[in-house]
Amino acid sequence: MPPPLLACLLLILLSPAAARPRSVAVEAPGPAARPRVFPLRARQVPAGALPRPPSKLRFHHNVSLTVSLAVGSPPQNVTMVLDTGSELSWLLCAPGRRANASAPRGASFRAGASRTFAAVPCGSAQCSSRDLPAPPSCDRASRQCRVSLSYADGSTSDGALATDVFGVGDAPPLRSAFGCMSSAYDSSPDGVATAGLLGMNRGTLSFVSQASTRRFSYCISDRDDAGVLLLGHSDLPFLPLNYTPMYQPALPLPYFDRVAYSVQLVGIRVGGKPLPIPASVLAPDHTGAGQTMVDSGTQFTFLLGDAYSALKTEFLKQTKPLLPALDDPNFAFEEAFDTCFRVPAGRPPPSARLPAVSLLFKGAEMSVAGDRLLYKVPGERRGGDGVWCLTFGNADMVPLTAYVIGHHHQMNLWVEYDLERGRVGLAPVKCDVASERLGLML
Repeated sequence: MPPPLLACLLLILLSPAAARPRSVAVEAPGPAARPRVFPLRARQVPAGALPRPPSKLRFHHNVSLTVSLAVGSPPQNVTMVLDTGSELSWLLCAPGRRANASAPRGASFRAGASRTFAAVPCGSAQCSSRDLPAPPSCDRASRQCRVSLSYADGSTSDGALATDVFGVGDAPPLRSAFGCMSSAYDSSPDGVATAGLLGMNRGTLSFVSQASTRRFSYCISDRDDAGVLLLGHSDLPFLPLNYTPMYQPALPLPYFDRVAYSVQLVGIRVGGKPLPIPASVLAPDHTGAGQTMVDSGTQFTFLLGDAYSALKTEFLKQTKPLLPALDDPNFAFEEAFDTCFRVPAGRPPPSARLPAVSLLFKGAEMSVAGDRLLYKVPGERRGGDGVWCLTFGNADMVPLTAYVIGHHHQMNLWVEYDLERGRVGLAPVKCDVASERLGLML
């Protein structure tokens, strides 16, 4: 595991202009839209500064992908997590024209200072959305629309559904709906505050839908500053993408998230050996539970219980000559990661010799190898050994009702979300190489 992952990191998306933060650019409707390319770099941020819906496991040492945006008139620079697993974008709002003692901790958007800010009334179509886990409600006193976020510990945060303009580079400003939240889960005085979340799933209130963005892609680097995000359509001849179709059941199902980027997991291999997992275990059941989601807003990957048990058994078997297992039935990192090992303090695990874990999809696969397989548990020691855990968690222990592929396992992989053709494209690539080639093309 590279040293940067031992801290809380965020990847901050900046525009190509180095002199000052610019707004993110989206494609305008129409076939002639020019795609926008942005570099990514890593910065430390406080742990736990973001609320998490129930489907997200909250990590104390989390890594998130974030984008720097300009919102409002005059524009205010804010930092938002890029989350393909969420719909509603939100900002942590200060109540007045300037930050003051009554503002929520970490708030950086001053709604009262923006002349284009507007609360969404109860009678609007946006207030009628049923895509959100908790549908908007109406404040009868103010006749304004309210939204609520649920956290992993069961607490909630309320705010107003509002609209404002989001800077889109050299394109006309985009008016977009978002939650103007009055509080966040928690914050910390150190590091860089994160002010919100940019919802990128397929729901009607997501930033993708409101911006009419039909294709976007990214490469998450294992280095600090070599990642790249591409918003818009572009054929990339140097990237031979393998596509897997997005999965959508014919009928609505109670536990199936229809606005997520769902694909069909068909198998798992460890060190080239297929795991004996029945196809029915990897597919959604009659209720919709068991879908596989590609999620940039979750750090690690989660497998449902039967698949996780098969992976744990085979991984322990193949690594027995290389690593001593922790063998502590009472220990599970973040209550979900219990395939753990002892490694002498000050030494890295033998990552290059560990068996790769491959996730197989219809038409594509994702291979997790080397440093991405194990994570060093901060502060955990057994005598003179540190504790390292496999970066696949047991979804049943969270609990989750889905397979979730986190962004840690998407490193040095080009991931494309093609909404026009209903597919997700994958291609292994070094992000610094991809960034350089894109810079020459566009």
